[in-house]
Amino acid sequence: MTIRFGVSPIAWANDDMPELGGDTPLASILADIRDVGFAGVELGGKFPRDAATLKPLLDSYGLDLIGGWYSGSLLVQDAPAEIAALQPHLQLLKAMGSNVFVFAETSNAVHGNRGVALTGTPRLAAGDWARFGARMTEVADYIAAQGLKFAYHHHLGTVVERGEDVDAFLRHTGASVGLTLDTGHAALGGVDYLRLIREWPQRIAHVHCKDIRRDVFEKCRSDGASFLDGVLAGMFTVPGDGGIDYDAVMRELKAIGYSGWIVIEAEQDPALAPPKPYAAKGLSTLREAAARAGLA
Repeated sequence: MTIRFGVSPIAWANDDMPELGGDTPLASILADIRDVGFAGVELGGKFPRDAATLKPLLDSYGLDLIGGWYSGSLLVQDAPAEIAALQPHLQLLKAMGSNVFVFAETSNAVHGNRGVALTGTPRLAAGDWARFGARMTEVADYIAAQGLKFAYHHHLGTVVERGEDVDAFLRHTGASVGLTLDTGHAALGGVDYLRLIREWPQRIAHVHCKDIRRDVFEKCRSDGASFLDGVLAGMFTVPGDGGIDYDAVMRELKAIGYSGWIVIEAEQDPALAPPKPYAAKGLSTLREAAARAGLA
């Protein structure tokens, strides 16, 4: 697999805040995604969850299903229980021909709670990483045996947020545990994503690209705003509309021989940031940067 560009439908209809694009028909979302020129789309809340319905629907728009977010609970249950819980999601991905399983620990996450400030992220004690990592590795080994890449999504408001969290996570997990490298969450979480690519090349399993407006984020954080408040305020945007140097990102991905999906996942208020033209800007930015890096 070479580089393919995809998108998350979250810019059109936000699953965490249904008031953002909740009335936008799925057919309209998929038509926009096709017309902009993406090859694939990640799962969204409006998508049917049976392959017999979803596959012909996406085929009619010329789109592949890339995969989609899975909310895990390995801090509160063991790996066999998690493996049992993830079966419906896994079976859908397999039936759809997806090759990546995006996992995020959400048992104590606060990113969906507007009553918790950006500074209220839960932290793992140093002694808790080993058990968490062992459970994660067991689940990832299972996913790998099923023929999919396991791609853990670090995320603001979760226990894997900061640079030191990502480093601890990688040290305590095995080779089967890949990462969904998310440039926006990395930049705002204090993760040096260029160093991460260079130092852990074998773990970069999937890539999410969003850009950031750091001044908006800093104001939200100083005001005690929540993650969702930050989204509404516009701390995220598409590549090419913020402060991230995507030429540098693409050069590092080229240097490690990255092959796979590069997905725009940039949640904003669609009333303020019309999804189709913003997605087109993001895709153009990524394609041009990839071409300059020799990645495309």
